[in-house]
Amino acid sequence: MREKKGRERLVVIGNGMAGNACVEEILKTNPERYEITVFGRERHPNYNRVLLSHVLTGEKTIGDITLHDRGWYEKNGIRLHTACAVREIRRGSRLVVAEGGVEARYDKLIFATGSHPINLSVPGNDREGVVSFRDMDDCERIRSLSRTGGKAVVIGGGLLGLEAARGVLSLGMETTVVHLMERLMERQLDAAAAGFLREDIERLGIRVLLGKETVEILGDGKVSAVKFKDGTEAEADIVVMSVGIVPNKALAESSGIYCRKGIVVSDCMQTYDPAVYSVGECVEHRGSTFGLVGPIFEQARVLANHLAGDCRLVFKPQAVSTRLKIPGIDLYSAGVIDEGMGAESIEYMESPRTSLRRERA
Repeated sequence: MREKKGRERLVVIGNGMAGNACVEEILKTNPERYEITVFGRERHPNYNRVLLSHVLTGEKTIGDITLHDRGWYEKNGIRLHTACAVREIRRGSRLVVAEGGVEARYDKLIFATGSHPINLSVPGNDREGVVSFRDMDDCERIRSLSRTGGKAVVIGGGLLGLEAARGVLSLGMETTVVHLMERLMERQLDAAAAGFLREDIERLGIRVLLGKETVEILGDGKVSAVKFKDGTEAEADIVVMSVGIVPNKALAESSGIYCRKGIVVSDCMQTYDPAVYSVGECVEHRGSTFGLVGPIFEQARVLANHLAGDCRLVFKPQAVSTRLKIPGIDLYSAGVIDEGMGAESIEYMESPRTSLRRERA
């Protein structure tokens, strides 16, 4: 593909939802300004990661959740490199170097490298049968391991962990969710709501163990059980780790971009290098990192506005909402769950055993 004269060169590292949202917004705002090159670590074009649990259960395929196929990139004149991880950024010469000797020069560069799952640092965490649940390859790995049935332990009672648990249950595995905290989804739910959720999860046939700290993955080569700090164990043929994510900042950090928890950016998503920007789960903005699509899409909108030369928008984090995607459980959470000084709240609770409405100020 030949470059058109007069266009600036924009390189996006990361073909996930954040990076792709940036490209979409740039095409809407100023489609003639940039020659765009996108590098993606995965072999697939851009897909909706939020719907991975539906792929795990077999309800959807990769084609069903693909946001843009290869034809979309070609139609919009975008160079797409899939299964091509970037290895080095030479900021002095503004050059991106990827696997296989692929290179791309840039005038503007966007890090949209996302995050990677936390792997508990416990003995046995590398045994056969221990997997994460983060991308399409993880889905395929879990489905393969589940073919012979058996017992699955999902470590992590957050949003993704519960969706993973529902997925392996649907694949015919006896499933247990293990959570370090005393309530499920503690970042999104208060104690009462978490209690109702636990009842619903257990009604599906998933065992829930709370307040359990994993200290070892047992087995002779292949996983056989999970051992907890209190001395108890849970048998397992598969262990799915879903205990959180950390910003994928290694490439940026190695190229001299200032990072703390994540890649540090300004209100317009610019790093300390004026030619380099960042967006998505790899970002740290005013001390905060982000894992939900709402603020990430807003970051993309702000960044596209800035790259288009408008520069009127700035990123201001807002209260976020989230929804648990498990058939048979309708759960929506928004706003702040912990009451602070001067907070006002209205509660309405209803279950087969109790009904309560309470207002507090």
